[in-house]
Amino acid sequence: MNHPLILDFDRSVGTLEQANTLNLTDWQEKIRFGCTKKQFAEFQRYLQLQLPPEYGTVLMGSGDYHHLSLLLIKQLARHYSAQNPIQVVIFDNHPDNMRYLFGIHCGSWVSYVARLPFVSHVHVLGITSTDIGPYHLWENRWSPLLKNKLTYWSMDVSTTLAHKLGLGNAFRHFSSPDELITSFLAEQYYNQQPIYLSIDKDVLGENVIHTNWDQGKLQLYHLLDTITALKPRIIGSDITGDLSIWRSTNWFKRFLSLLDKQPDIPPAILKQWQHEQQQLNLTLLEALYC
Repeated sequence: MNHPLILDFDRSVGTLEQANTLNLTDWQEKIRFGCTKKQFAEFQRYLQLQLPPEYGTVLMGSGDYHHLSLLLIKQLARHYSAQNPIQVVIFDNHPDNMRYLFGIHCGSWVSYVARLPFVSHVHVLGITSTDIGPYHLWENRWSPLLKNKLTYWSMDVSTTLAHKLGLGNAFRHFSSPDELITSFLAEQYYNQQPIYLSIDKDVLGENVIHTNWDQGKLQLYHLLDTITALKPRIIGSDITGDLSIWRSTNWFKRFLSLLDKQPDIPPAILKQWQHEQQQLNLTLLEALYC
């Protein structure tokens, strides 16, 4: 197995034994939370020059960088095609498929993944966010949902309107995390397509870990059971959802962050929560590598 890779924008991941680290702190202000498509393409060119030839699970720090999963998935175009496709499985409390007119950000990247010719389907598991509910449904990009390229696996949010609008096949609703994961794994049982796995730890309940986003209801064993079941098919993976304190110099990013109600975290609590995050990263890496 290849060594894990840390994309170190915000110093939140910490030190991991045998991990390779790319120092990307100079890019934090430009890339974090969101950026223009020109900036995204600029960073893509830079990252391609820095990535080692082979690497394992990528840790990106805060969930504010989840849009960079798109760049990591695009790297797989060298090995896969429409005739030899992959699936993308994402653990996230949010759909990350929202409309964003100013470029790309951590909540808008999934539709771009669904457009890739070598991606047959994208599954987002564990959504409890009202982003897919009746008041925000119009903010989602409907194209991948209508084209059967994207499925939301959700709990605790009404999907009635989506069904009335003909989007029902893309919206799976469950009464409990156990039911959701059991149904997903049963559907995957006979599928042999390779999988790219992306984990945003905000999908977990606050009794498991603390993040700087509103959180879901999954427990750690849901992630571990899924990894165990899918591991023979996993050909790439990343982890986000770590914690760091950041205040952008860009007023627009500060405004968007305010709309998302990201909480202020006292420094003393931040240190404790970061330690807990590091232990969780080790547990997830052990599951992926062992």
